[in-house]
Amino acid sequence: MDYVDKRGPVPLYFQIKTQLLEAIERGQLKPGDRVPSERELTERYGVSRMTVRQALVELESQGYLHRVQGSGTFVNTPKLEQPLVALTSFTEEMYRRGLAPSSQLLSAQQVVPGRRAGQALAIPETEPVVRLERLRLASGQPMAVEVVHMPATLVPGLLDLDLSSSLYTILKERYGFTLNRGMQSLEAVAARSSEAKVLGVKEGTPLLMLERVSRDQYGRQVEYTQSCYRGDRYRFTVELIRDQG
Repeated sequence: MDYVDKRGPVPLYFQIKTQLLEAIERGQLKPGDRVPSERELTERYGVSRMTVRQALVELESQGYLHRVQGSGTFVNTPKLEQPLVALTSFTEEMYRRGLAPSSQLLSAQQVVPGRRAGQALAIPETEPVVRLERLRLASGQPMAVEVVHMPATLVPGLLDLDLSSSLYTILKERYGFTLNRGMQSLEAVAARSSEAKVLGVKEGTPLLMLERVSRDQYGRQVEYTQSCYRGDRYRFTVELIRDQG
């Protein structure tokens, strides 16, 4: 409905924002569609350009729209949601959503872990680990940069395998252990130049960094992972239950 109530208490920009959001949620504006320009919306609603711009800026900041210099403003693909309460792999999550997971191996080497990874894996800083850095994609779209450390003694020969598939599957089928417990944290970070390049974003773009230490069925700390997800394409969720005691 291309109408705003200029006499009511609801700000004009908010009314325009709400109508555009409803059009997106109802599928009238689909992912990839170009939304009307500021000039078109100004004429349509009979409001100032500044009012229209505020509505578009808020929708962009909330991840619904993105601007392409010289081309206009377009509807984003909806963010993928992943619960934080289950220990699942990226591959499993993508298949569950009907997307095609894939990985691009950026580096694979045996190194000494350093203080942070050594503490996470409960091993001496001098004990070698396998370090894998991979770009994770969903149906061809870059989603995250993932860096994994694992004690080298637990995964002999890992560097000789095809690491573009599910790492959890390799660990189970090749090495006989399953990751079934973990501790993870989530924080916002700014994309460094190396991450920005492979994710297709600008340096300094907000990313969601998931840090996780996973244990196998024997209680061993097997995997230390840092995954930096694109904030415009990913959302993490958690169910909260109030203690009735």
